[in-house]
Amino acid sequence: MIARETTPLTFVPVQEEHLPDIMAISADAYPDSWTEGMFRDEFGNHLSHFYVAFDGATLVGYAGFWLVADEVHITTIAVRLDRRGRGYGRQLMDHLLESAGALGATLAALEVRATNAPAINLYTALGFRIAGRRKGYYSKTNEDAIVMMKDLS
Repeated sequence: MIARETTPLTFVPVQEEHLPDIMAISADAYPDSWTEGMFRDEFGNHLSHFYVAFDGATLVGYAGFWLVADEVHITTIAVRLDRRGRGYGRQLMDHLLESAGALGATLAALEVRATNAPAINLYTALGFRIAGRRKGYYSKTNEDAIVMMKDLS
């Protein structure tokens, strides 16, 4: 396998013009991807902090979280299929966690498919710990979710 260099990404808050790329990435990443309406609702939600990531002029991923009091719930993260394996997921997570910390968050939580070993490995490497399991959480596939948490204080 050839090692690929990781290009530092540029992060910007999501805009309406990013929606077509986000929808395409989401459809490739998830069997039960969010609808356009769900993304639009997220963009207008005052609890939501949603970012897109660019490698040069190419939108390569997106991620978002809700901030409720001092807790962050990471709602979604995805990288373009043809850009995976380059460390972009880690950069997206680093950006989310740095942003959350700057806003005063002391705890981060997320759910991940029990079958998504690469994501679980990434979250573990970033200091998340397994806190529980939600049986049948993903309704379309009836997959369980692993609940993971990280202390940000």
